[in-house]
Amino acid sequence: MIPFNKPPYTGNEDQYVLRAMRSSKMSGDGEFTALCHKWFEKSLGCVKALLTPSCTQALEMAAILIDIQPGDEVIMPSYTFVSTANAFVLRGAKIVFVDIRPDTMNIDETLIEQAITPRTKAIVPVHYAGVACEMDTIMDIAERNSLFVIEDAAQGMMSTYKGRQLGSIGHMAAFSFHETKNFTSGGEGGLLIINDERFVTRAEIIREKGTNRSLFFRGMIDKYTWVDVGSSYLPGELQAAYLYGQLEKAEYINSARLSVWGKYHEHFKSLEEGGVVDLPIIPDGCVANAHMFYIKLKDINVRSAVLNELREAGIGAVFHYIPLHSAPAGKKLGVFVGQDKYTTIESERLIRLPLWLGMSDDEINLVKNTVTSAIMSCDA
Repeated sequence: MIPFNKPPYTGNEDQYVLRAMRSSKMSGDGEFTALCHKWFEKSLGCVKALLTPSCTQALEMAAILIDIQPGDEVIMPSYTFVSTANAFVLRGAKIVFVDIRPDTMNIDETLIEQAITPRTKAIVPVHYAGVACEMDTIMDIAERNSLFVIEDAAQGMMSTYKGRQLGSIGHMAAFSFHETKNFTSGGEGGLLIINDERFVTRAEIIREKGTNRSLFFRGMIDKYTWVDVGSSYLPGELQAAYLYGQLEKAEYINSARLSVWGKYHEHFKSLEEGGVVDLPIIPDGCVANAHMFYIKLKDINVRSAVLNELREAGIGAVFHYIPLHSAPAGKKLGVFVGQDKYTTIESERLIRLPLWLGMSDDEINLVKNTVTSAIMSCDA
């Protein structure tokens, strides 16, 4: 049995978690949170980094910070995880879905402008598989229409767009450290990145349950109090300790995943040339982080047949999102603008293959050969 995922582990997580356990500061914003924040602010070149318990909660903070009100509209792709929409729906927003590009599975930047109305408040590009959206165009649209851009970079740590780190381009960004991501903070975790100085002070208040507690701990006020809306968006120190053990070896993790990705790509290239599958495309000017490797088959029927064969062979391949606009909540809380030319049909073709830190060549070869055999038997 080869599972779809194994959470990354590099070796120092144990001692750091133990050190956090024995410290006098386990509730968060301690030694390891500070180290993580420093690493992100230096690596991403952002104004402020704030760890959160999950990427979902980082997105929720962003929705509060841009003051989403009932009736506001937020543009995003339908091909994304439910949290991308939920964070804004919770504030009363209407979600406006537009079609994706078939090459990257990212939002089609050429369709955004026609979806803008007087109620539009923000654009939320999702960097699928760690491959960048066309951010220059998106930022230009946002600037001309006075809109906020919140990057959903859940899968994008250490990917770049024209030399810039994903998450450092929009007004804010959210990352995930769930156990399926390239880096994890012990199973769950997230990060809010702020690139616009005007949001920093309020972000710290919202994160600390609506209090100015962070100023108190820095000695800037003699007592703290409730000053704004907020919630419990502060993760415990054990999460930060586990995560920092991985950030220390970020280049190693990135290189190892890219190696697996490259071996898959090289193997399946002949099937792509024969018109049997489509492989991931990384546009010029983009560098991806090997968050996932996927193949796209002829249609949903072939995909189902291939997945059944892989399941029987003990290979943990999976499909991904069911488009949100087709879900019950999506129909009630959002609207798809324009033609669904690619979102549904492309999502129904896609299979994600096992990829994790530490995959052996034997495991990679078994996946490659089993997947190829399954595809060819279905194609026959």
